[in-house]
Amino acid sequence: MSRFVCKLLQSVTQIKPGQRSICLTTVRCAESGTTGEAPTRSVIVEKDSHITLIGLNREQKRNSIDAQTAEQLTDAIIQFEADDTSPVGVLYGIGGSFCAGYDLEELEAEAQRGSLNFLLRHEGSIGPTRRHLRKPIVCGISGFCVAGGLELALLCDLRVMEDTAVLGFFNRRLGVPLSDGGSVRLAAAVGYSNALDIIETGRRVYAREAMRMGLINRIVATGTALGQAVNLAFSIAKFPIGSLMHDRNAVLENANAYNRPGFRAGTYNEIMNVTSEMISEMQEGVKRFKNSEVKGPKTDSWHIKEKTIPDWEKEEIEIEKTLQKT
Repeated sequence: MSRFVCKLLQSVTQIKPGQRSICLTTVRCAESGTTGEAPTRSVIVEKDSHITLIGLNREQKRNSIDAQTAEQLTDAIIQFEADDTSPVGVLYGIGGSFCAGYDLEELEAEAQRGSLNFLLRHEGSIGPTRRHLRKPIVCGISGFCVAGGLELALLCDLRVMEDTAVLGFFNRRLGVPLSDGGSVRLAAAVGYSNALDIIETGRRVYAREAMRMGLINRIVATGTALGQAVNLAFSIAKFPIGSLMHDRNAVLENANAYNRPGFRAGTYNEIMNVTSEMISEMQEGVKRFKNSEVKGPKTDSWHIKEKTIPDWEKEEIEIEKTLQKT
């Protein structure tokens, strides 16, 4: 049998002076004459100069997080934080989606056991989400960034979102509570009313609305989230890091729910108020979801559609194109 070795190839091209475009592709290289298969890492770490790139690599699972991935992600971020040569990182998803939240198969197994162990991991159920990161990380959001994936994106300092990507707490329909700082960070980012709207409805949030409410920092074209996130990381890393970190940490200390005592209390309340009734709801929610997948989903929640553009906006686009040509 052949052994398949996964290798990450990195290609960097210049767009404009001071900007970079990066394309990462996973390829499989066959080695003849060997037996067995090398396990694919679910988190891949690369460096572009002094920027650390951390990629979620479970494409077949929409980069959902299981226990092994959570452990690898935590290790990757801890190593990045300890790397004195890398002041800024980038977190992204390989294969078209950022992260679909907690792995459904593992969630079902935990719910059937009536276990809360996955919620009670010290660092967090999907990574090191119950503390403030020591360094800035820019999140590149493509495809679906939902449920725990949105909590993971909120962990990062800045978020770059593709114009066709989708955010939301889709875990609402499964009865799975927020457990990775989402309730604390979301309210701090978008305010009390917007946070309750997103959390209670479990609805989709598209790029323009996310930008308007302050949930994201940049909207970029589809397929460019990683490259633009890397550009943003380089634009931050060029500054004197000592004063930048001083000011960043001051914000974390002083900005409402982001201050450390308040954040610790908030994340503690988020976890410790989970009840056995919620476990029962999770069991039923997973069953409903699996049945809907067999019979055909009742909604188009996993399909990204092109947003319709009103006629007046189409006219404006045409005017802008005409002006650019003249």
